[in-house]
Amino acid sequence: MTELKKISPALKKRASQIKVLLMDVDGTMTDGSVTLLSQNDGSALEIKTFDAHDGQGLTLAHTAGLRTGCITGRQSSALMRRAQEMKMDFIYMKQPLKMPAYEEILRKAGVADFAVGYIGDDLPDIPLMKRAGLAVAVGDAVPEVKKAAHYTTKALAGRGAVREAVELILKSKGIWEEMIDKARA
Repeated sequence: MTELKKISPALKKRASQIKVLLMDVDGTMTDGSVTLLSQNDGSALEIKTFDAHDGQGLTLAHTAGLRTGCITGRQSSALMRRAQEMKMDFIYMKQPLKMPAYEEILRKAGVADFAVGYIGDDLPDIPLMKRAGLAVAVGDAVPEVKKAAHYTTKALAGRGAVREAVELILKSKGIWEEMIDKARA
């Protein structure tokens, strides 16, 4: 995995307080590609590709007691399966505006904004990033998202960016080393 950039004391403080890690899906958990496979009946199957390192990061987050979730504008059976495999606590699909889902998650989790990390890549993510205690932009996010972020990953979307954000949080909490010993497939 890529080495994290040097963590400033202010960033470390923000990241150490995170209890809930939320994220966008297309362009964050995936590289943003939407692959449609044409069927003979005129329908199309959607194919999404998820990164194994991101998966390990989400598993480590779960093991460390972080609650995780995603908020996306699209509906996807592939995402539902992946989110369940990753034991995500909050799965919100078909959300044209993400703020209502974000606020509902805060209520359900019983946390304030400062305890929430959010990973995004594009304009619909900015309102949540402005509220979250830790706003993370993936490496290939649009400039406006990078500007709103407290941290921009070296890794690109769908290529370890989620894992890098999880590492930032766990290292800031001082529990990364013990999580290595608890890593499981």
